[in-house]
Amino acid sequence: MSTETEALAGPLQALLDEPGVTDVLVNGPREVWVDRGRGLEPAGLDLGDAARVRALAVRLAAAGGTRLDDAWPVADARLPNGVRLHAVLPPLAAGCTAISLRVPRRRPFTLDELVERGTVPRGLEHVLRALVARRANLLVTGATGTGKTTLLAALLSIADPRERIVVVEEAGELEPDHPHVVHLAARRANVEGVGGVELDVLVRAALRMRPDRIVLGEARGAELREVLSALTTGHEGGCATLHAGSAGQVPARLEALGALAGLGRAAVAAQAAAAFDAVLHLRRDGPARRLVEVAAVRRGFGEELEVVDAVRVAADGSLHPGPGWGRLAERIGLAP
Repeated sequence: MSTETEALAGPLQALLDEPGVTDVLVNGPREVWVDRGRGLEPAGLDLGDAARVRALAVRLAAAGGTRLDDAWPVADARLPNGVRLHAVLPPLAAGCTAISLRVPRRRPFTLDELVERGTVPRGLEHVLRALVARRANLLVTGATGTGKTTLLAALLSIADPRERIVVVEEAGELEPDHPHVVHLAARRANVEGVGGVELDVLVRAALRMRPDRIVLGEARGAELREVLSALTTGHEGGCATLHAGSAGQVPARLEALGALAGLGRAAVAAQAAAAFDAVLHLRRDGPARRLVEVAAVRRGFGEELEVVDAVRVAADGSLHPGPGWGRLAERIGLAP
């Protein structure tokens, strides 16, 4: 890590450098929190006053190549050392500038390591490997901080090294251990409202870059239309992540995002059922992040999109096949 970056991070740098730290959050001069993998806890730091917190946020934003001022009070950037920055100035943030720093793992977890940590149940490892080997299209879902990016990076790391993976993200977070990964990152418009490049534009660009796998870091809006179009026109092995509280909420979430792209309910159901083979849903229980469900995607009666349990993981780690297992097993060449 460069001396310049260390100076920019100031008193927060010691926390960012601690092994195992995933997040550093600043709510106020004496309200600094850190997640060392056990959940958030007070860091015991005193950053001085609100003016110093604001100055720190402005410096970090500049280091990430973006601005943070009264005309542009929200910043989302990636710092030179890979740390993800999000900052909000008052009065949008009440009282003091809010800073959120997400620390990337220095080396992505392997799938074997996720099994050892309990994130992936042992009985599901062969299913995940088969999904990747058979180039199934995957939707990785969960709430914030459940490990969606971590699991997706581990899965992409076991893809055939001869494949070309094109990753489209709002800010670069996905770093699979794979020899051929191309990263495309969105760019926000300037204060004059020009110069922005949205995710849907980048997904279309990715289609012209001879991808073997197209990966959308997170589906948030109109880019869903482009991803669905790509995955229903012969692009296999594609992946995306989606915020959802459960696998059962995925149809409603996709319908909401589809509406932003001008797609009706029937169009979303038809395209999503054809585009995605499986949903991998993660949940966080305290410090533990776990894969708790693998589901199949299908078109139901009428205009309904259905996400049907293929394998559900109980609290004790036992696996329970569901009505979607036969369909999914057939897709990936496993015995139903």
